[in-house]
Amino acid sequence: MSTATLDVAVIGGGFAGIGTAIRLKQHGINDFAIFERGTAIGGTWRDNTYPGAACDIPSRLYSYSFAPNPNWSHTYSGSDEILGYIESMAAEFRLHKHFRFGHNITGIVFDETAGRWDITVEGRADTIRARTVVLASGPLANASFPAIPGLENYQGHKIHSARWDHGYDFTGKKVAVVGTGASAVQIIPELVDKAASVKVFQRTPGWVLPRVNRRTNTLTKELYRRVPAAENLARRVWFYGHESVALGVVWNTPLTRVVELVGRAQLHRQVKDPWLRRQLTPDFRAGCKRLLMTDDYYPALQQDNCTLITWPIARIAEHGIRTAEGVEHRADCIVFATGFDVSKTGTPIPITGRDGRVLAQEWQRGAYAYKSIAVSGYPNLFFTFGPNSGPGHNSALVYMEAQINYLVGAIETILDRDLRMLDVRRDRQDRYNTGMQRRLTATTWNSGCRSWYLTEHGFNATMYPGFATQYVNQLRTVDLDDYNVVPADARTPRITAVS
Repeated sequence: MSTATLDVAVIGGGFAGIGTAIRLKQHGINDFAIFERGTAIGGTWRDNTYPGAACDIPSRLYSYSFAPNPNWSHTYSGSDEILGYIESMAAEFRLHKHFRFGHNITGIVFDETAGRWDITVEGRADTIRARTVVLASGPLANASFPAIPGLENYQGHKIHSARWDHGYDFTGKKVAVVGTGASAVQIIPELVDKAASVKVFQRTPGWVLPRVNRRTNTLTKELYRRVPAAENLARRVWFYGHESVALGVVWNTPLTRVVELVGRAQLHRQVKDPWLRRQLTPDFRAGCKRLLMTDDYYPALQQDNCTLITWPIARIAEHGIRTAEGVEHRADCIVFATGFDVSKTGTPIPITGRDGRVLAQEWQRGAYAYKSIAVSGYPNLFFTFGPNSGPGHNSALVYMEAQINYLVGAIETILDRDLRMLDVRRDRQDRYNTGMQRRLTATTWNSGCRSWYLTEHGFNATMYPGFATQYVNQLRTVDLDDYNVVPADARTPRITAVS
């Protein structure tokens, strides 16, 4: 068993892990390691390499303000360019020496006496010890095939969008695509260009908005390189533009009708057949599900080799997909663009806190945390993109950057004051989450449609019911009155009574 104790263990080597590492170094904290189960950095953008993969948030916003990139080639960047940005940050801030690749974390357990976390790794007998842990694995880290009857009996080739098979040749093949979400609308146009036929199996149509992806000219790039303030101004313009969208998609307001008018105009402009338009028209308010940003999806559906199927899937057959009306659609390959295994209940890895508490059990009815970052009873443990930090209208990295700044401040407090535990108070946590769920009842996400934002019981553990500005402002300072603070030399924990 190892005896050295890290100041910080960062779990996950994607955007969140990289951003956390940069901010730790900028605050003079260098005794940390990044534990990554894969063999390279990048997280979601390392794994999602399907044809057409791109971000639907402008690149100026889908980046960190403390690591600007003046060289984005387009308004919206593809996966290769985003991964290149992540790799450039790791190189610029010399993070590679902190990485521990091939480390699949199987559990973390808090030692209350020592004030540290004991971390176990698959295939290793020794235990990694750390005073603090940042769970930066992200909500889009795990993916699996959906539980459709007959899947195991399918004789053709199957691919999940998050685990793309680049060795498979789609030329001349009959392809079925299950799903019409954010990944699917990027994949389908690419497959239509290659395959002999593409059948798209739609459960629910989404609201589709235009995505104008302009190339960034050389003069603009040069301006941003020479005058960083100009790039920062552009970022702020994009930020406040997206903030205004919240008034139409987070809450059901007159501006929601404006968003829907834009979506209907896009549909009428690109789809001429009335029956197809009817099949593609959502029956829920804009914002209730994730908005789809694309100019290519509707035209692809109308190509001669593409067919939209709206009958529910009954089962997967040996040679294709059987729908509810009894028709079997043969396919050489089925592409499942069915999203990720988001932990709205339970935890991605086993976490055991004070007094043997198991976080997965406490989250069985839905995940919760104090300001998305800390959970009472699990001291010195911090989440990035934790419960109720999902944006419906702005960049996830704006939220993530605020979380990173907050947790780095908390870690700095633990180390500078030599604390055994910094444990959020249960009453503050409960008050925060009661208010959170009350505010969520007024949002479009809780207005009745089915989405991955909600648990099967309708609990919203995913989204933040407000402006990004509000979320960022609540994380500007670490208020120690919200925590039970236990010095390293304290004989017994100093616990604040629950009010």
